[in-house]
Amino acid sequence: MMPAHETYDVIVIGAGAGGMTAAAVAAAEGLRVLVIEKTAFVGGTTAWSGGMVWIPANAKMKEAGLSDSITDAVRYLSSTVPEPANAGLRAAFLARGPEAIAWLEANTEVRLQPVKAYPDYYPERLGATSGGRVLEPVAFDGTRLGKGFARLRSPLPEFTLFGGMMVNRLDIPHLRRVGKSLRSTLRAARLVSEYALQRLRSPRGTTLHLGNALAARLYASLLARQVEILFSADVEDLSMQGDRVSGVVIRHGSRDRSIVARRGVVLATGGFSHDATLRKRFFPPAAGFVSATNTAGTGDGLRLAATAGAALNTEATSPAYWVPASLFQRADGSRGVFPHTVTDRAKPGVIAVNAAGQRFVNEALSYHEFVLAMLRDGNGEPDRPFYLICDRPFLWAYGLGRIKPFTRSVRRYVTSGELLEGTGIAELAAKIGINPSVLTSTIANYNSDAKEGRDPEFGRGSTIYQRHLGDAAHKPNPCVAPIVGAPFFAMRIYPADLGTAIGMKVDAQGRVLREDGTPVAGLYACGNDMGSIMNGNYPGPGITLGPALTFGYIAGRHLADGAVAASVVPSVAATSV
Repeated sequence: MMPAHETYDVIVIGAGAGGMTAAAVAAAEGLRVLVIEKTAFVGGTTAWSGGMVWIPANAKMKEAGLSDSITDAVRYLSSTVPEPANAGLRAAFLARGPEAIAWLEANTEVRLQPVKAYPDYYPERLGATSGGRVLEPVAFDGTRLGKGFARLRSPLPEFTLFGGMMVNRLDIPHLRRVGKSLRSTLRAARLVSEYALQRLRSPRGTTLHLGNALAARLYASLLARQVEILFSADVEDLSMQGDRVSGVVIRHGSRDRSIVARRGVVLATGGFSHDATLRKRFFPPAAGFVSATNTAGTGDGLRLAATAGAALNTEATSPAYWVPASLFQRADGSRGVFPHTVTDRAKPGVIAVNAAGQRFVNEALSYHEFVLAMLRDGNGEPDRPFYLICDRPFLWAYGLGRIKPFTRSVRRYVTSGELLEGTGIAELAAKIGINPSVLTSTIANYNSDAKEGRDPEFGRGSTIYQRHLGDAAHKPNPCVAPIVGAPFFAMRIYPADLGTAIGMKVDAQGRVLREDGTPVAGLYACGNDMGSIMNGNYPGPGITLGPALTFGYIAGRHLADGAVAASVVPSVAATSV
């Protein structure tokens, strides 16, 4: 279906978190908005994600009795993002992030709640907090979208139960205690019963959590404002009126069409994770070609902006945000990529080794730091796998990758080659192609201290963040246990990206800049099309979605104001909450 109008106030390209935020804000401010999405679904990678939103000194923290200040956030970022590049954008983010959340909650369907116990990733640094800076979406009833529910990108099937049931963070411990706790068993029974009723009316569960809930809430905000969304359409070019972006040329089906944007165009196409040329240009060779992002992120926004004279922000310590990932084939023949974020690596009784059979990292570090260690190691050659090694008791209690806890038989995973099994360490090493004596020595050295809950080689479990990801019930160290219960297992893991950090240069209003620092009139960017304000560093959970929502909000408000000159960014004062 073609757009109903030839002229709009704002055109947003991309229906991920950043793009939908910009569209929702502009529409709520009374502008006529068109969203153009190249796929058949809204949500982008956000719909697959944990949905965490990092906003220091947010009002939700104060409501929860947690303290924070912009001053502390500045101190924390000064050590975790030490580079001077983009300091002004970080100041804008800190100053306006809380404002963005408050505005979205007052004017859209977005509802967030603080995660009280989720430490920043470097909790030993000055200004870090143990929780509250990260917000998560409140659960959402997908039936509220009506027919639009079919347009919401489904979560990754590996993160659901029973073919489509989503669970939130707080339900996971209860599911692990089914049969051991009456309270947990009753709670699990209620969740399954509700899901069974939902499946009578829907092809998947309609109680949405995590990033799927955030995407749904943003989509509901667009539907409530009658924002038009054009699906399965490609933007071929930006229209220019002099040196100003005045609209877009789209390809929908076999037809080209020009659409005018009176106020401006917002680029939010998701970065370039799936563009081989740009990956080769910016990524280190050891990174390979594995991505945990939505395949629609092929650099469309960057190429469009280049035609208008936009500059790239390449001042990034890392060109991407990283996560270790395992690969597998689904029943339908599609390739699956499982991001090993928080479910297994930090639990007691698993280690990571390189192709030589040696440990190379503290397994409980953040997923970004974990992959930086993989890239430093190099592993001999690109695309050569690393391995997670565990025993049967670990696999039963915690699962591994997409293999869920309490899986009675892992035979199909072994048969497919996704999981490697050995009755002893030497046999497992032979199947991996590692010198058996090396892997045997590695595990023996680890076990000798792990029996007492210690890891002198890498200090696993030494921070509150690491212990938060471990198993609190395991003593004395929630992250360390020996690997002794045969049979033994290995899973291949690879460096993968969660999104690109290199993007367009923008100012504090989200306007795309030229090399000389002047804004390209009528052109904005947010999300992963915008260069990382963290310069490719990863200070805490939600540091991609936090800036995406904030700068989507900033761009939407600036477009609604119709301002020509940049406003003054509010002072980053030591205001406490």
